[in-house]
Amino acid sequence: MIATETKLKGCFVLEPSIFEDERGYFFESYNQKKFEELIGQKVNFVQDNQSFSAKGVIRALHYQTGDYAQAKLVRVLKGKVLDVAVDLRKDSPTYKEYIAIELSDNNQKQLFIPRGFAHGFVTLSDTAIFFYKCDNFYNKEAEGGIIFNDEELKIDWKVKEEEIIVSEKDIILPNFRNAKL
Repeated sequence: MIATETKLKGCFVLEPSIFEDERGYFFESYNQKKFEELIGQKVNFVQDNQSFSAKGVIRALHYQTGDYAQAKLVRVLKGKVLDVAVDLRKDSPTYKEYIAIELSDNNQKQLFIPRGFAHGFVTLSDTAIFFYKCDNFYNKEAEGGIIFNDEELKIDWKVKEEEIIVSEKDIILPNFRNAKL
């Protein structure tokens, strides 16, 4: 596995070593010891989540605050998404900056997003199955969010406006300025 740190400190793209032959392929999707060596920190994942989404669905931008902040290791089991991580760490030189990376069942890339980030994705294929590990349990009182089309962040979701599908919960999220960080 290869880990490449992004422009956002602590946020890594992970690319597995894939072994292919006439039968198909095999790769190790997670090995705690190797993972921690590659990113240079200990992470204890305690919860796995999975979602299924149709094309154009944006699930964004979500985070947990305070003692309930979460680091995530995300990947796509089927389909293709544009995955977005926004740096919310006020003391970071990349505060309010984001990265966007395509994750798919073809490239098998994963993204590690440390605590202190907002996260979201949009489905680019007809459907997608999205899977992620969290290092902290979900807590409703600690959840926060930022509207996907925030004018300050200016995220290019790579989807036509008329194709975007957003939940009722996500469409009423505050803009960056009014978000509880």
